[in-house]
This record gives sequence, structure tokens and C-alpha cells, in this order.
Amino acid sequence: MQYQVELQAMPSLFSLYRKIFFGRKPGWDGQLLPVIQVSCDKVSVSRAAVSQYADVCNFNFDGKQLPLTYMHVLVFRLQALIFTHPGITFPLLGMIHLRNRITSYRPLHIDEVFRIECALADSEETDAGLTFNLVSKIWSDDELVWESVSTYLYRIDRPGKRNRLPKVEAIDWESPEQWQLGEDLGRRYAKASGDYNLIHLHPLLSKRFGFDRVLVHGMWSKARCIAAMSDEIANRPCEVDVTFKLPLFMPADVTFAAIDAADNSKRFELRDGRGRRPHLTGSIRFLG
Repeated sequence: MQYQVELQAMPSLFSLYRKIFFGRKPGWDGQLLPVIQVSCDKVSVSRAAVSQYADVCNFNFDGKQLPLTYMHVLVFRLQALIFTHPGITFPLLGMIHLRNRITSYRPLHIDEVFRIECALADSEETDAGLTFNLVSKIWSDDELVWESVSTYLYRIDRPGKRNRLPKVEAIDWESPEQWQLGEDLGRRYAKASGDYNLIHLHPLLSKRFGFDRVLVHGMWSKARCIAAMSDEIANRPCEVDVTFKLPLFMPADVTFAAIDAADNSKRFELRDGRGRRPHLTGSIRFLG
């Protein structure tokens, strides 16, 4: 089954979270998900909102060029809207973000007006639960300028299943960057991005989902890593692909390093303070 929704304006966060927090979803019904497509034309960007986001993620925002990951903030609203659709029988809150790939075809600027399209597709039952992709595309006039694919998991606990700890990549870790993450980072990023998933806000809320402490947003981790490499990325078209590994709890000390790789690319990783446990692994492939 397929659904298409054309919006006249971007949905407000208040209306979305009213439906997300108070809407009743019984849980996954065992069926693969329908294809749901949502689009919105004539979307503009607020300079103040971008500045707030850049500050939280450590981008150097010049007031003109958007951070490479910023458009995910707008895309997220359409993703959240998709999960208020009656065809989705489980809640948005508590889902696990497994992977995100962003392709930036050129720098985007504050004065541009965009068309945003987002589609739910490729659902598949796995040993861990139900995985699916949210595919997003952003257009400026008739030009495709940015796209992303986010892979999510609706986890289903199965008896006898054992989780293996992920291994670190073969990256030189002699002198990594060191970052300190405050306990309030989740709330600051939620305010800047609109992603108010309860596991990121307060320990009393995250405990509802089995976590004793609050977790860092996966997309903050990705944005912060990209910000650390902004000088090398500059205005170059690129594809940035990351996999989210072990949960990152706040407050925390973390380490980051990146290396040049073959075929005009880079590899990078975000680890714990001792450099032993990976929280995020990623690669950048420059296009042309």
C-alpha cells in the first residue's frame, strides 16, 4: 500500500509532539510497512535557528552557508509526521537510529527556498526487529542539492539473542581530539534540532526505555564529527556515511580521529575517552 501527502507548510513541532506523545500506538502488527511519501514546497530557513544549531554542533557558521547536516533538522519534521500516520502501528519514541548517509551536491545557502521530500520505504524483518529506511531529498528550483537515507530499527526482544560488542576500526589513535560532553547536551541539541526523543532529555525519562542515563543524539555525533573536518570538506560535494555503534551516555569524555583513505575518501571514528569502544564509525567520499 502507498500513501502520498503534499503539505502546504511545514508541520509545527507542537502539533507533531502532541500526536507523538498522546497518540496511542499498540505496537508493531507484524506486517511490513506501507510506503508513505510526504513533501513540502517553498521551505525557507531561519538564520537564528541555523546559528543555534551551529553553536551546539561546533560549526563555524558565517551567516550564509548552511552546515552540511543542518537540512536533517527540516527533514526530521517530515519523518516525524510519517510516524503519526495510522498505517504505522508503533511509536516513534524509542526507535534506534542505526545508520545515516548524507549526500551534499553543493553548498546550501541561507537565502535559498527548498522543496523537501521524504519517503518511508524498504522495511524488512530481521533478527533484531523491524528495520526500514527514511529517504529524503531536497531540491532548490529543479536541482537536487541534498539527500539522505536514515536506517532505523524497531527493536523486538527475542529469547536467546546475544549482542556482540562492535570492534574499533584500524585508525591511528595516538593523538585523537578529545571532547567533553555535558549532561545538558541532549536538551541543547533537542532545542536546536526539534528532536525531543525522551531518551536524550533526562534520566527519569530515559529509564522508561531501559537506560539509566541520557543518550547523545546520533545526529549530533555525526554533525560534531563533520564540524571537526569542515576545513577539509570545505565546499566539496561529498557523501558522508556513518554507522551508530555503542550508545553514548552523557556526561562523557570522547575521542575523535580521522585518516585519509583510498579513492579520494576519509575514514573517521568517535570512541570513548580511552579510545577502546566505538560510538560512531564513518567515511567521507568526495564526489569528483
